[in-house]
Amino acid sequence: MNQLTNELTNEQDKLLSDLQSDAFNYFIHEVNSENGLVADCTKEGWPSSIAAIGMALSAYPVGVERNLITREEAIVRTLRKLRFFAESEQSSKPDATGYKGFYYHFLDMKTGRRAWECELSTVDSTFLFAGMLAAAAYFDRDSEAETEIRRLADQLYQRADWRWAMDGGATLTHGWRPETGYLAHRWQGYDESTLAYVLGLGSPTFPLPVESYQAHMARCNLRRVYEYEYLFAGPLFMHQFSHLWIDFRGIQDETARAWGLDYFENSRRATYAQQAYAKQNPNGYKGYSEVCWGLTACEGPGPKELIIDGTKRVFFDYVARGVPDGPDDGTLAPWAVVASLPFAPEIVLPALKHFNQIELGVDHPYGLEATFNPTFPDEKCRDCGWLSPWHFGINEGPIVLMIENYRSDFLWRLMRSSPYIIAGLRQAGFSGGWL
Repeated sequence: MNQLTNELTNEQDKLLSDLQSDAFNYFIHEVNSENGLVADCTKEGWPSSIAAIGMALSAYPVGVERNLITREEAIVRTLRKLRFFAESEQSSKPDATGYKGFYYHFLDMKTGRRAWECELSTVDSTFLFAGMLAAAAYFDRDSEAETEIRRLADQLYQRADWRWAMDGGATLTHGWRPETGYLAHRWQGYDESTLAYVLGLGSPTFPLPVESYQAHMARCNLRRVYEYEYLFAGPLFMHQFSHLWIDFRGIQDETARAWGLDYFENSRRATYAQQAYAKQNPNGYKGYSEVCWGLTACEGPGPKELIIDGTKRVFFDYVARGVPDGPDDGTLAPWAVVASLPFAPEIVLPALKHFNQIELGVDHPYGLEATFNPTFPDEKCRDCGWLSPWHFGINEGPIVLMIENYRSDFLWRLMRSSPYIIAGLRQAGFSGGWL
């Protein structure tokens, strides 16, 4: 592993190591040991999330490099997942695991079949494929097991029919249901789907046309939030998820060149806008400050209405919270702050120290709580307020991966070796920098 690219104090280094190892343990313990499926969250009886599986596949190489798991155990866990998907049913039946090479968003933890009549998800399949390609890039030795990892990852990625997922339109659809067909919404405008277009454009079997990416980016919106101008998306995760796997530093597509930035810089500005919003605190929520911020799609303490200090407060459960337009009910997501570490360590590290000081994550097995709400009263933690009792796989993954990208560029360097990532970026018009 390369030497750390960033100078950290011993205290900061220990804080990041502890956060990373605690989050990594989710992908060790919240897993069906027979089929490798990863639970979406720690709620009892909850199904698996295919995005969480993709993050697990990406996290195991990090775990090997950080001595959190042996290479041999990582190989066993990786192969178990890949073999499951290779052997699972792909058909139009409503209880299959997937169709046209894509997979249902949620799968039954035991059977691996579609859960909750959920959608076949193009973007969640993307995160799964990214994990498969990360595994293929890392396990590069000539052993029988590592050769099988590369073969299965290639086979599963190449099976996805990206053109089918367009439903005859200019852009990718969000997905499909066997009962009703394609979903009405499409991936267009700046959001977390950039990676989907890169993988779709890079496919050697059923590639997206170049025009689909151009149509997707044509809906981007440059906006000034406080003093920061960036391609706008309100929730923080939209500025992070594609960046888990792709190093956007110094590479630009046509849109980025026109606006005079790259998407790494864009995410840096979005992160600073989040901090600025918390400092302004326009709705007067408790706890918000320059070291306490982070609005994203997450679980909350609602639905509930309370009168607090004479003011009626409305609290939500799961919504896509965002800056500056909301929704905002005082709920913050510490994991989303961690996931911005590579973009703005100078404001993220003090926030993580603050979370530590108010004792977030003290009583939880996987570290930081997924969310907390200081405005929502709770006697157990006067500073924290309401604490989420659950952990989520797609919150733990970014903690593991973005801490490592900050410390060593590890996953970014790994993915730079993927021919599909390189082909997809070039098809999308990216050039410059490491590319």
